[in-house]
Amino acid sequence: MFGLTRRDLFASGTGLLLVGTMLKPSPAEASAPFPLHLSDAQWRKRLNPAAYAVLRRAGTERPGSSPLNAEKRRGSYGCAGCGNVLFRSEARFESGTGWPSFYRAKAGAVRTRADRSLGFTSRTEVACARCGGHLGHLFDDGPKPTGLRYCMNGVALSFRPA
Repeated sequence: MFGLTRRDLFASGTGLLLVGTMLKPSPAEASAPFPLHLSDAQWRKRLNPAAYAVLRRAGTERPGSSPLNAEKRRGSYGCAGCGNVLFRSEARFESGTGWPSFYRAKAGAVRTRADRSLGFTSRTEVACARCGGHLGHLFDDGPKPTGLRYCMNGVALSFRPA
């Protein structure tokens, strides 16, 4: 019978890559201090499991799974963790990706940093500037006037109608 042992896995280097990925700190832990700081227990109490997985552990929801994909009213989109207003509906566009997308964030509402969690490429992570919650990623393939696409996890957002 043939199989990989843990020793084989680590000897190949793959194990080290896996361990490094699993030990990756959450966005809030890896960044400069944020104005709102809560303990992990407080975040777990405040957020539902899906929102916790995305906002505090940098998870990604399934594309097309957010009710916000169908939201067409005027209003604002805030952080589901702390309520910080992040985007206005006027900056929203249909990207065809299955996630709510925006071409502009409210000034000072988000922070960005390099995300190398995939190992072979670098993306730009977007986090809430108030609580550090992971929101999604920023790409340079958006529409005019900015050419940017803030690709957000709907579970990380809350919508407030105008």
